[in-house]
Amino acid sequence: MKKLTGTFRNTQWDPYLLITQIVAMQALLYVSLGTIMYVMDFFAEANHTLDHIFEYHIPPNPQEIHVTDLGGRLVIVAFILNSLVGAGLLWFIVRRTKLCLDFSFTFHFTHLVICWWYNEAFPSTIGWWMLNAVCTALMCVCSEFFCLKTELKEIPVGYTALNNKVDL
Repeated sequence: MKKLTGTFRNTQWDPYLLITQIVAMQALLYVSLGTIMYVMDFFAEANHTLDHIFEYHIPPNPQEIHVTDLGGRLVIVAFILNSLVGAGLLWFIVRRTKLCLDFSFTFHFTHLVICWWYNEAFPSTIGWWMLNAVCTALMCVCSEFFCLKTELKEIPVGYTALNNKVDL
């Protein structure tokens, strides 16, 4: 039976491109998060450890994500800034509005799995879940906005490659 769909923006599933984009996004987002955390820790005069990125709860001490002191607020700001950086990276690497939610969710789901493994316990603090939900939504909405602005740009059809006007 003949396919009844058109060929406008006909794309084929390319697993190598998809996996490469996922790996690039994960790596760049963790590099940017580490850089932002390093700067934030420098201002807070805190130790530079992976706990700030992956640990949501330290058993004898209070949790990393909290608003009671400057260090906890800077961790929250770092995650939010990283979401904005992630939106720009999604626009630069993926450039498809339809894939923004997928890539945002993929990064944060992978972060959940890494945090689960790093802490040897499933995240149970409401602050961690709220921060990640806000960051996922922020990254998705901002990247969709950037990609939509690019996709909706006007395509010039009135000129040829030699800048001669074409009569339509």
